[in-house]
Amino acid sequence: MSNNTLSDEKILDLFFARSQEAIQATSAKYERYCHAIAFKILGNQEDSEECVNDTWFSTWKTVPPQRPQNLKLFLGKITRNLSIDRYRAKTTTKRGGGEMPRVLDELAECISSGQSVEDELIGAELNQVIQSFVRELPSREGDVFIRRYFFVDTPEEIASRYGMTRGSVAVTLSRTRTKLKKRLEKEGYQV
Repeated sequence: MSNNTLSDEKILDLFFARSQEAIQATSAKYERYCHAIAFKILGNQEDSEECVNDTWFSTWKTVPPQRPQNLKLFLGKITRNLSIDRYRAKTTTKRGGGEMPRVLDELAECISSGQSVEDELIGAELNQVIQSFVRELPSREGDVFIRRYFFVDTPEEIASRYGMTRGSVAVTLSRTRTKLKKRLEKEGYQV
């Protein structure tokens, strides 16, 4: 059985056995997926490759003790977070290209960035509120929101994926951001 056909459970077993094959199997199965996430955020081949490699290292450090229920989403989240961190580090002095600046601008109307040291403490709670909000959305609306703000898909990619027009994607996202803003206000967040 080749590495790219190993089940996620077998790959996780390799991590728990501290076998180097875990990284090889993970890379064989999920490198393209993780690279696509990184590239959409960073818009740069070399930075994206480095983030994917950092994903494998981070996974090695966290599995065990964690045993994710969904390895693909677990890897996607790590890649996304590492890519956003790299994006922020590279754009502290200048704003880069790619889709990330537009995504951040769109979300700025819902989530205030003017907080202080409390950001770290509030972050986990805010994350829970947003996750709950997305789970309560109708299926397609939630999918469109996640494709835009988690996977950083362009409106054109989302339209193509769901058989929508670019305009209907923009309207859906705008209405969803408005709902999110109201939800955050209701939960006591300053927006």
